[in-house]
Amino acid sequence: MQNQTIAAISTAPGIGAISIVRMSGDEALEILSKLFHSSHTNSFPSHTIRYGKIMDDSQLIDEVLVSYFKAPNTFTREDIVEINTHGGVYIAERVLGLCLSHGARLAENGEFTERAFLNGRIDLTEAESVLDLIESRSELSLKLATQGLEGKIRDLTQTLRNQLLDIIAKIEVNIDYPEYDDVQELTETILIPNTEQVKKSIQHILDQAVYGQLIKDGVSTAIVGRPNVGKSSLLNALINEEKAIVTDVQGTTRDTVEGRLNIGGVTLNLVDTAGIRETVDQIEKIGIEKSVKAIENARLILLVIDQSEPLQEDDKKLLAMTENKERIIILNKDDLPKKVDRTFKDAIPISSLLKKNLDRLEETIHTMYLSGYLDTSQDVYLSNARHVGKFKEALTHIDQALITARNHYPVDMIEMDLKEAWLRLGEVMGEVSDTALIDTLFSQFCLGK
Repeated sequence: MQNQTIAAISTAPGIGAISIVRMSGDEALEILSKLFHSSHTNSFPSHTIRYGKIMDDSQLIDEVLVSYFKAPNTFTREDIVEINTHGGVYIAERVLGLCLSHGARLAENGEFTERAFLNGRIDLTEAESVLDLIESRSELSLKLATQGLEGKIRDLTQTLRNQLLDIIAKIEVNIDYPEYDDVQELTETILIPNTEQVKKSIQHILDQAVYGQLIKDGVSTAIVGRPNVGKSSLLNALINEEKAIVTDVQGTTRDTVEGRLNIGGVTLNLVDTAGIRETVDQIEKIGIEKSVKAIENARLILLVIDQSEPLQEDDKKLLAMTENKERIIILNKDDLPKKVDRTFKDAIPISSLLKKNLDRLEETIHTMYLSGYLDTSQDVYLSNARHVGKFKEALTHIDQALITARNHYPVDMIEMDLKEAWLRLGEVMGEVSDTALIDTLFSQFCLGK
């Protein structure tokens, strides 16, 4: 499979200015010669573009520009050909079909990037950053993706592995030549202090990763409140779109309505929930059950209270239900006479109808999650859940190594956990023997990438 030349359409489906059909493999240029006709037929230098025609026997399919990149100076470290066709759906599929009929195999999802990894062009952190780059939704998420693409996560991880390897080497010397090092002195003056330093570094990285994951994945946010307090109006005002139905009839929202909002690099994954109240309506009950579930799953609660009416029992129940969650209390309908005491701590008065004070709400959210915490020019932030998981596993083994050392167990037992930590960090960069894991990771990419 790895030796076969692969082909796929690398541009997004649909009609546009151009479409690109990409091939990678030893036979890419040979396959191209069977369907591409150009006045420059004698040679095709690497990293050049040729104009010509794609022909199916004697039938003209399209006038194209073709780029050729000779191995190993390519993304996959294989020969690569890219055929730039006009951007019609049928044209690109027809050209791809010709490539396949002349010997190429249809690429699997992410197979071009997978080959770049398997051929040593990039490590796994850089490969995963390609996907993060494609899925970036903000300037900050783009910066985090480029950190990985530039190899900063790899370098950070490798530095820690080298520090662990240095500790392991000292243990190995002691095991091979016990007469040169006193075990207790080695443990107390070298092994424990050096291991604690690695632990401190990993713990700092994991503490910072919280912000990296918030930037990448966003903050799950539930807009909750009793019926008709203005939850749907708030959702519409925040995303500047008439996404949710707004009426004066209580219980209009029978299901969750979702939207996305970017606030200075923080993405809110918003869910407008059904108004929570006692009801006999079976459909509304289902909506309310979903609302309760949304509250449980949300990281942030925007609790909306109608300040033009006295505080009601349903308001009090919601205040109690969400008191242990990260929440912002919003006093809506600030354009009407006030009948709610504004003694709630840090409550924000707004008017969804007039879009009044929404900037204050957005500023509060940004301060909660990012302000004063993030500096992409100085720190490297983990945002990939797999990377975070491996760092946590490494930290667990380091903690165990320290317990073993402090209890004066033999140094070879300390070494066992340090080696496990070293291996877990290696898995971050792709030093794994599990091919199923690699295939699963790259299957998340789109076809042609």
